[in-house]
Amino acid sequence: MQVSIETTQGLGRRATITLIADPIEAAVKNRLIKKAQNVRIDGFRKGKAPMDIVKRHYSVEVLQYVLGDMMERNFFDVIEKENINLASPPSYFPGEYKTGENFSYSVEFEVYPDIELKNLEDIEIETPVVEINDADVDTMLETLRKQQASWQENNDVVKAEDHRVTIDFTGSIDGVEFEGGSETDSILVMGENKMIPGFEEGILDHKTGDKFVIEANFPEDYQVEKLRGKLASFAIVLKKIEVRQLPELTEELIKKLGIVDGSLVNLRGEVRKNMERELKNTVRNSIKTKLIEELLKSNEIDVPKALVEKEIDALHGQVIRRFSDNKTLMSGLPRKLFEEKARQRVVVGLLFAEIISKNDLKVDKVLLGKRLSEIASAYENPQQVIDYYNNNEELLNNIRSAILEEQAVEYILDKVKVIDKKMNFTELMSQALTM
Repeated sequence: MQVSIETTQGLGRRATITLIADPIEAAVKNRLIKKAQNVRIDGFRKGKAPMDIVKRHYSVEVLQYVLGDMMERNFFDVIEKENINLASPPSYFPGEYKTGENFSYSVEFEVYPDIELKNLEDIEIETPVVEINDADVDTMLETLRKQQASWQENNDVVKAEDHRVTIDFTGSIDGVEFEGGSETDSILVMGENKMIPGFEEGILDHKTGDKFVIEANFPEDYQVEKLRGKLASFAIVLKKIEVRQLPELTEELIKKLGIVDGSLVNLRGEVRKNMERELKNTVRNSIKTKLIEELLKSNEIDVPKALVEKEIDALHGQVIRRFSDNKTLMSGLPRKLFEEKARQRVVVGLLFAEIISKNDLKVDKVLLGKRLSEIASAYENPQQVIDYYNNNEELLNNIRSAILEEQAVEYILDKVKVIDKKMNFTELMSQALTM
């Protein structure tokens, strides 16, 4: 076997492999003999057809099988011998086969990049330092009251806070209605800003029964490319206005919120405990996000296209599942929309994998136990949740992967400059929503 390997572009490689004729012919002959023993050809009993007739019927099929098998086996021998780190499925390009002559074929594939973390000592990372106080707990209790609120219809004009509206709307651009731009009996809570900028503002100060038109621009980064930056007109029918009615934190409501004795003191304690758990996760994610941003700035690496394409598929699938009510529109989103984020995720994965591999990091079993306890603490029966995870290898592997990444983050944090930044709980949570 003769082998030559060349770089095509970036991480792309092409291996040209030449196989000696004799082993190919021997393999074809042996397979035809086995075939002859098992096939049934008209006019002959099973396994009794003459070899020349078997060849006439099956020589092309057998040759294709043998060549395919030998191309694959010899290519993977090359990978092992040359210590190639394959990053994509190989594509085979067979040459012309002539009986009695050597056979050449080529294989195109991608390899993983060589990675060396650079400039870690120049990176500065701000780590949030947050203490939860009574005012933070009060704010969270107010949020709980809003979640349990009722809505009472009224005849006032629409205001920015504590109002929600029921509307019909039809959107058009240059007089032509666009897909996904119309809805009947749409319920909109004012102040949540779930529509494009300018939409909510256009509803303010209107009253039930009003019919009017709102003009609003789609953002330049809107997920549907053909709508980006476009000025749209929305014909609105305001059908109902409701005002939020906040409940008092009575013993009955507190019990409904999961506090068995209905005590406000115990509710505050449980709320604080949940906030502390959320704070811990948010700080962890904040540090990781900032670290990733800095790593991406200082470590430009080429990435295999196959891995980016796979990540685009994953991101696209997430969007479709998230917007399951509008799968047709979401499935038509251009792949280019996900390309940059997919590339970043691949780079981050490669960087972390390199840190984990080079430093032989293993999952800390104590940390794994603590993480399972953290997850389980949010449920009524923590031990049942822990047992469930321990009996589900896929879920457990997801947690192991997350812990390994965190250990990689800790490794990097030891190398960079860490600066404490005091923040309040609300500020951190608001910041986390934009990450």
